[in-house]
Amino acid sequence: MATLQNIRSKGPLLVIVVGLALFAFIAGDAWQVLQPHQSQDVGEVNGETLSVQDYQTLVNEYTEVVKMMRGVNSLNDVQTNQLQDEVWQTFVNNQLIGAEAEKLGLKVSDEELKSIINEGRHPMLASTPFVNPQTGVFDKDMLMKFLADYAHLNRSQMPAEYVDSYDSMYRVWKFIEKTIVQTRLQEKYAALVSKSLLSNPVEAQAAFDARVNQTDLLLAAIPYSSIVDSTIVIKDADLQAAYDAKKEQYRQYVETRNIKYIDVAITASDEDKAALRKEMEEYTAQLASATSDYTTLVRYAKSERPYVDLFYTTRALPRDVVARLDSVAMGDVFGPYYYAGDNTMTSFKKLAKASMPDSIQYRQIQVVAENADKTKTLADSIYNAIKGGASFEEVAKKYGQTGEPVWVSSINYEGADLEGDNLKYVTAITTAEKNDLQNLALAQANVILQVTDRKAVKDKYKVAIVKRTVNFSSETRSKVYNDFSEFIAANNTMEKLMANAEDAGYRLLDRRDLSSAEHTIGGVRNTKEALRWVFSAKPGEVSELYDCGEANDHILAVGLVSIVPEGYRPMALVRNDLRAEVLRDKKAEKIMTDMKAVGATSFDQYKGMANAVMDSVKHVTFGAPAFISALRSSEPLVSAYASVGEVNKLSAPIKGVGGVYVLQPYAEEKSNETFDQAAEVDKLEGMYVNIAMRQFINDLYLKADVQDNRYLF
Repeated sequence: MATLQNIRSKGPLLVIVVGLALFAFIAGDAWQVLQPHQSQDVGEVNGETLSVQDYQTLVNEYTEVVKMMRGVNSLNDVQTNQLQDEVWQTFVNNQLIGAEAEKLGLKVSDEELKSIINEGRHPMLASTPFVNPQTGVFDKDMLMKFLADYAHLNRSQMPAEYVDSYDSMYRVWKFIEKTIVQTRLQEKYAALVSKSLLSNPVEAQAAFDARVNQTDLLLAAIPYSSIVDSTIVIKDADLQAAYDAKKEQYRQYVETRNIKYIDVAITASDEDKAALRKEMEEYTAQLASATSDYTTLVRYAKSERPYVDLFYTTRALPRDVVARLDSVAMGDVFGPYYYAGDNTMTSFKKLAKASMPDSIQYRQIQVVAENADKTKTLADSIYNAIKGGASFEEVAKKYGQTGEPVWVSSINYEGADLEGDNLKYVTAITTAEKNDLQNLALAQANVILQVTDRKAVKDKYKVAIVKRTVNFSSETRSKVYNDFSEFIAANNTMEKLMANAEDAGYRLLDRRDLSSAEHTIGGVRNTKEALRWVFSAKPGEVSELYDCGEANDHILAVGLVSIVPEGYRPMALVRNDLRAEVLRDKKAEKIMTDMKAVGATSFDQYKGMANAVMDSVKHVTFGAPAFISALRSSEPLVSAYASVGEVNKLSAPIKGVGGVYVLQPYAEEKSNETFDQAAEVDKLEGMYVNIAMRQFINDLYLKADVQDNRYLF
């Protein structure tokens, strides 16, 4: 169990390391995943299909690893969607790299894997439970001992929960082992790419100069906002020319859909709220009269916050309860009251307050024998031996355990619905005095427990809370559903929906470029059925009603406006973007024409022009765009001119992002940095490798004919 504690303590770090290792080479816009439920392939990469069964196996494998690392029993919808995305991304990435590696003859042998483990320097190994607590580094002997113990595990003589823990740890190790092989293959491929990308001393000097050479300058600018948009004439030919010039930027590699939808959120009616308040008043009266067994009372009241007979910090209590806690006398009840922050009605009783340590160090020896009687006899023997002066650590080692102390704080157990042995165990740790030795009898085993240190004393409370969400009734839901159903039945085309939604009191929302890789529509949970409909519908059609949301608290109807096929986006869909760019260009042309007409030759003359604004910018370098606070605009061309302009010499008008600028440098300096040619070359090569790898993976993706069918499942 000490090893299990170790792995859980490193859980978040290991999940991060695994995630980085698996997905570091994925292109920026990796495609998402929806959970499958039909017996067909969920996708294909380079002709290699991923079946539903194999995909689900990968999902289950990774889910178990994540749950164990995080010390949780389940994942919410958002976490599950993210996990499924990562599984798909990993499959795609492994297929892309694997195909290239096979052509090049790259592979990771069993001997190479053994060498990596023996060396113990791979970053993922440092995040396993097999890290020596004295040295803080991966210990292969610990791993080998675990694998040997696992191979000879006497399953019939061990409690089932211990066997399950060993099985889980073994599966985690196999996952890590597999991931090391995958990342090692990726590293080899990246190493080949890196050898083809070189820098040179001239480039290194230029990069250094771009970073350290700084210019201070004055500027006069006429912002584009000073010209009224309606005074600028934009023709279709202008838009077409701009589209032709930027066409490659408007290429998309997957089909998307433009939709309109109505999302009706169902909320409690006044009658629903009144009914809940009446219930809460009854529970509040019971809370006030109760003297014991608050666990049963709170459970009977269907509270969303179970009562656990432990002292908790205010961090573990609801925010609204904490805000009222000091105003309530000990033993008094407060409520019922409505809290809009979580849409609940709440009553609570302040039972007790105590100053207790929040961090506790303890050590333990788990005692398990053939049956309960022998377990008790052995536990008593161990307890008496330690009580009589035997070394805790030496006795622990005799029974295959370390007996090393570990720290626990309230954050480790607060918020958990503890009961039975779990509650008994935590209570024993949190209430024991320093150096107290306990022989704790649990259902499956005995634990010899000793608290070795206590610190961080805090105020803690026992509070019995009845908290209920203000939900809508079935009658309320039926009325909302029937009204919406009647409206959709009468407006079952996009034309009618757009014409009548507002008059009927419904808000018609717009969503462009919906991808089949997305998980929801409008951020509403459980809209997968609606998403599938979108990608099977024809433009102009309106869907049926879909029950969705966290607890069927939303009703959704969707209309398909248009389909945007793979390829170049039609000009009509990017017209607004093109218009904004053409508008800016024409305004710049007009401003520069006006500047020429004025015949300005000095900075003061430009400064005196109508609508001109002044600003000064310091420490401008070629390596980063200058931010012009007067126009709230980031301007790359200002940085470019600053690197070549002469001090006290006026520039010609420059077309920028936020306006037309005239610049006059007045000072130059260098930052206090010494040129290191080798370091600069290494930095450039590292940057090129990162950029190249992303581009290579992206190119491989586009050539691999990736078929993503996950939205069907």
